[in-house]
Amino acid sequence: MPAALRPVWTGQLRLALVTVPIKLYAAAQSTARVTFHQIHEPSGQRIRYEKVAPGVGPVPAEEIAKGVEVQKGRYVLLSDAEIAGVKVEGKRTLDLVQFVSPADIDPMFYDTPYFAAPDGKLAQDSFRLVRDALAASKTYGVGQFAMRGRAHVAAVKPYDKGLLVETLRFAEELRRPDAYFEELDAAPADEDLVALARELIARKAAPFDPARFHDDYAEAVERLVAAKVATHGETIIEDAEPAAKDRGAEIVSLVDALKRSLGADRPPAARGRPETPARPAPQRRPPAKPRRKA
Repeated sequence: MPAALRPVWTGQLRLALVTVPIKLYAAAQSTARVTFHQIHEPSGQRIRYEKVAPGVGPVPAEEIAKGVEVQKGRYVLLSDAEIAGVKVEGKRTLDLVQFVSPADIDPMFYDTPYFAAPDGKLAQDSFRLVRDALAASKTYGVGQFAMRGRAHVAAVKPYDKGLLVETLRFAEELRRPDAYFEELDAAPADEDLVALARELIARKAAPFDPARFHDDYAEAVERLVAAKVATHGETIIEDAEPAAKDRGAEIVSLVDALKRSLGADRPPAARGRPETPARPAPQRRPPAKPRRKA
């Protein structure tokens, strides 16, 4: 079975008296991103990291224990058996204890998405029941469960033919924005500028299409690697960004910037028409008649 189809969690989804055996699968993959390794250039060997203790040097894995710092430099050591024995209520059960409108969850809380599928054919009927009930009520189910030794809060929502379980951050994990925005003036923006910006937004409004967006950086690195291989390791400067153009002389105000943006977004036929009627060309005076000599 491919690694992508191996469940990361197996347990039960519970809605009151309805219990559904489910499996969670990772819905996102980090392997699609470019990963750089540190290489010892003279030998071409990859750099490996050793676990060392100050004054001791490298230490074997069997001598390493997990510890929680209770004071600066003072730790309480916990064995794997002690950590595994920690009792977490509903360890293998995601109990939906609250149902909320999607708009009630701040996007800042969303963490990691997982696909939820029924665990076996016998679970399909109850799985469809929970999925369709959530879809009909237009709500997300919220509950708590344990996965990989940690407690998680999760939002459960209908997705495609199945369910999407998105883990949520705890409130204490998020920083308050006050300190970051305290120097920002609370006064609203100019109404005329807002009207121009809204017109630009309305023209560009469209359903979200993720296929329109690509990881340009990863693609550029792949081209660079291919060129490096083709040239047997020669230094290559590729996809160098051009120097930023000084637009200070072009755009002298927000009004000008917005009007230019709106003009650039017009259809080609409309773009060629002048916004104001052209002024008539000034009429030339007829040449003066030559004077007669006396």
